[in-house]
Amino acid sequence: MRAVKINSIAFNNLVNRYDTGRIRLQKKVSRIIDGVRRDGDKALLRYTKMFDKIDIPRKDLLVTEAEISGAYQDIKPEIVNTLKEIIRNINKFYTNQVPKSWSIKQESGIELGEKFVPIERVGVYVPSGTVPLVSSVYMTVLPAKIAGVKKIVMVSPPNKYKSIDPYILVVANLLKVDEIYKIGGAQAIAALAFGTKTVSKVDKIVGPGNEYVTEAKRQVFGYCDIDMLAGPSEVLIIANRYANIDYLKRDVMAQAEHHKGLSILVTPSRRVFNALRKDKDTPGYIIKVKNLETAADISNMIAPEHLQLMVKSPKRVLKNITNAGAIFLGQYSPVAIGDYIAGPSHVLPTGGTAKYSSGLNLRSFIKSSHIISYSRKALSNSAGWVKEIAELEKLENHWLSVKQRCDG
Repeated sequence: MRAVKINSIAFNNLVNRYDTGRIRLQKKVSRIIDGVRRDGDKALLRYTKMFDKIDIPRKDLLVTEAEISGAYQDIKPEIVNTLKEIIRNINKFYTNQVPKSWSIKQESGIELGEKFVPIERVGVYVPSGTVPLVSSVYMTVLPAKIAGVKKIVMVSPPNKYKSIDPYILVVANLLKVDEIYKIGGAQAIAALAFGTKTVSKVDKIVGPGNEYVTEAKRQVFGYCDIDMLAGPSEVLIIANRYANIDYLKRDVMAQAEHHKGLSILVTPSRRVFNALRKDKDTPGYIIKVKNLETAADISNMIAPEHLQLMVKSPKRVLKNITNAGAIFLGQYSPVAIGDYIAGPSHVLPTGGTAKYSSGLNLRSFIKSSHIISYSRKALSNSAGWVKEIAELEKLENHWLSVKQRCDG
């Protein structure tokens, strides 16, 4: 691992690592989005042929029931039972997050409250590469389902057989995804944001993707909502002398399996520091600090996606942590548990954005409306305050809209 000193250029680069995107990429994605807005399905087919090297008819963009049934024949049957267990874990976690609408009646005829309702239509992007990313399906779809989203539309790039990986289809089917389309990249994001004759328009887009997908999400934000602009996966590990060196090495190596994965180890232990600083085969960065309090400060500055507390008393360190996407406590809580089975979604803020944002959760799919109710008496009692502010802001009709009711 590469040793990094606090306040060095390398350290500052770790703290300020957010990638704002390249101008050339921004322009290319913008052209793709404009093409889909203008030409709809024709653009989708054109870009699918251009980027995915797949020539697919418009009528085949939507995955059929027959394709889903066939997918069950192409998977290991035992995986279905595993998936059902994972789904139960996630359900248990998110059921506790369901908010309840509320109201409070005050004196003089005032009632205030908040109404929570789910977003109606959500689009889920599922990347597709050499292996099926099935965890991206249940980690995005399940919290939306539990929140009460009425319609979930999933998109994923087609493979060379002009289909979607059978494992992805099976998971989507188990979760009762409403529509599945064989499209990917920036063009899929544009289709979800604006809709085409074939693809349903959605109100929010969630799910990880490559730099084109991320840039497309950035550009369509405002036309619809998005979950976040996710960058390369990352982990920061705080470890002291009680940490198992072999566990630390393996966790760092696991992070390196991700494209551009970033690993940072912060330790007050000379033993841990010397063992890994000299290990050229272990990727990532290592930072020596005075104590665990300083380690927590460094972690908060970096605001990692995943934070592992590999110390004897992790809850003591936890009290000082303010910025992290997901926090894993102790020697036996590796990031892989959170990635796959624990319950909380693995779609988490990266690039330091954990300083102001949270991971995907049930509340990501809920919106609220404030409820305000005044009686005539309550309005009259409050009228003077409205008059003062309205006069200050020179908005006369604001005041008159209240005065007319009080005088009538």
